[in-house]
Amino acid sequence: MTAVNYWAIVPAAGSGQRFGAEVAKQFQRLGDHLIAQHSLSRLLNISCITKIIVPSDMTSPYWQQIPAAADTRVELVAGGVERVHSVLQGLLAIGDRADSDDWVLVHDMARPCITSGDINKLIGELADHAVGGILATSVTDTLKTVNAGNHIQATPDRSLYRAAQTPQMFRYGLLIKALETMLSDGQMPTDEASAIEYLGEQAKVVEGRRDNIKITHREDLIIAAAIMNQQEAEQCG
Repeated sequence: MTAVNYWAIVPAAGSGQRFGAEVAKQFQRLGDHLIAQHSLSRLLNISCITKIIVPSDMTSPYWQQIPAAADTRVELVAGGVERVHSVLQGLLAIGDRADSDDWVLVHDMARPCITSGDINKLIGELADHAVGGILATSVTDTLKTVNAGNHIQATPDRSLYRAAQTPQMFRYGLLIKALETMLSDGQMPTDEASAIEYLGEQAKVVEGRRDNIKITHREDLIIAAAIMNQQEAEQCG
């Protein structure tokens, strides 16, 4: 079998409305760097990744504050209206270079705490998989289904549920087909795995670390800073 290439797509065109700030969350400061710098530098640590495509607002002056954006393996392209459109823009940007069986890792720019260990674990466990899969964690909280009036309707079995993370890694040809099919049917995927499911394919779940948090609200910056300090201590220990 011919060796496949690994590509990364990191959508960063969002305004981060839920974060509640004028500056998009990928450009918020976390420790000594902006969030985007942390996320990109961690992907750059994975030597097998050929290119990291960043669908974004390419005119933003904040990119000048992100050293990783100047790396030869990082390529900024125009982003889309929604996350799915940005991912599709990224896939199309490598269309003349990627083979159908190549792997594409899609990662949230707002997950700066991802570890090399988890990325390598995902790549390793999916190496021979026909479809691909995602990093995810087991759900420890009790789940409730509620109605429109916020009244509890049921308590589902949490052992059947996983909290999806990124990177999510799928074959190039399958992923672009899944996203385009879902959009053409007027459906909006919430992540790449949901588009794969829409085609009737099964994605594998790879257990990830619980500290791979997504920065959504302002208080998440405090949590992420503490996580990074702990991760540095682990490396030094």
